[in-house]
Formats: sequence, C-alpha cells, structure tokens
Amino acid sequence: MKAFPCSLVFLACGLAVAAPVLESRSTAAPQRAAVQVPAPLHDSPNPAGSETAVIAGGCFWGIQGVYQHVKGVRSAVSGYSGGDRTNASYAAVASGRTGHAEAVRITFDPAQVSYGKLLQIFFTVAADPTTRDFQGPDHGTQYRTAIFPQSPRQQEIARRYIDQLAAAGVWKRPIVTRIEPFKGFYPAEAYHQDFLTLHPDSAYIRANDQPKIAALKRAFPALYRSTPVLVRP
Repeated sequence: MKAFPCSLVFLACGLAVAAPVLESRSTAAPQRAAVQVPAPLHDSPNPAGSETAVIAGGCFWGIQGVYQHVKGVRSAVSGYSGGDRTNASYAAVASGRTGHAEAVRITFDPAQVSYGKLLQIFFTVAADPTTRDFQGPDHGTQYRTAIFPQSPRQQEIARRYIDQLAAAGVWKRPIVTRIEPFKGFYPAEAYHQDFLTLHPDSAYIRANDQPKIAALKRAFPALYRSTPVLVRP
C-alpha cells in the first residue's frame, strides 16, 4: 500500500482535501462525554466455532482499527453494506446516494468474545449512536451508525440491547443507530484496509481514531490486544 505524500490529495474518509490544508485545521471529532455503557442483558451464547458481524459507525478506518485490537476477532475488513454490488465503490459511496454505509465485517470466535460484547464495544468506544448520518467530521448517509444482523439471533440481541440502552438513558439524546436488513457486504478497496495501522501519524487518524484505541484499552482491558489482526499481515 502506497503512503500518501503531502503533495497528493489526502483521503479523509469521504472528504478529499489537500494534505497541508487538513494539517492546518482541526480534524478532531467533537469530544464525547464519558458514558458508562452496560453490558447487554440479553446475549445468548453461540456454540458455533465462528461468527460474523457487520457494523457501521462512520469512517470505517476507525471501526476496523478498534475491532482489530479485540481478542477473539479473527478478521475485520472495511467495506460497504446497505446497497447493491453494482455501485459498491468508494467513489460512488462517497456521494451518499447509493444506500451504502461504510461498514466493517468482523469474523470472531464466539467462545472468546460474544456478539453482544462486540455491540457493547461499539456503543462504548467506536461510535456515537446519537448523531444521525454523521460521525465527527464526516457527514452523509454513508456515515450513519447501523447494525446489519446476520441471523435472527443477532437481530434479537441488537434490538433488545438498543431498547435496554434507551430505557437506561445512557445518552441525553435519542439513539439513532439503525438495525437494517443485510443485503450484502462488499470489501473496500485495498488502500482502505488496515489504514489506521499503516498510517498512524496521519492527522485524521491521530485526531479521530487513535483516541478510540486508547478508550478500548481503558474500558475493556481484558479484551484488548496490542498487536492488531490485519487484513494483510
């Protein structure tokens, strides 16, 4: 994967701007108040040896990076979900008119980390579930928070968990994270994969995504692993 030199256009997840301009202005996401997100009360075990989750929470660089640092996760792939295969490309999805969300497909060992725990991590450190169609500096329907259940069991766990968090009043604003039908997952272009690990010093990653990794380590120390599982090891 070729690094992006300063003389080239820097791709800030959906926002194309010259790198010097990006460096000269704030790229930080609004600071979220610290919240205590309880574990799901309904989190039925899965006896299978492997399970898959598809989750969207803004720019997929950060979401992928978070789950690559979770023990029990075997792979986390950036991609597009919610739309059709025919226009599942970065150039098309960036328009906000394809129906896709930037998403991550997570393959994990349910004996080590449960689906409900992955959702708890999502709501705790990965995304703000109260902002509609944007996360931090990224705006558009492609940056919505969404859960794409892979089974009726996952659908039930996600629905009950969102209801639980809403009833508990964890956030002052309503939860707008959607539970959407799964239409397919389409991996993103190679240069998007492992972006957080490959470009840890980019202004966007430092401001918006490195804090998520630090928060994961603080909030879930037993599940945190320092060496990420990469798409291209």
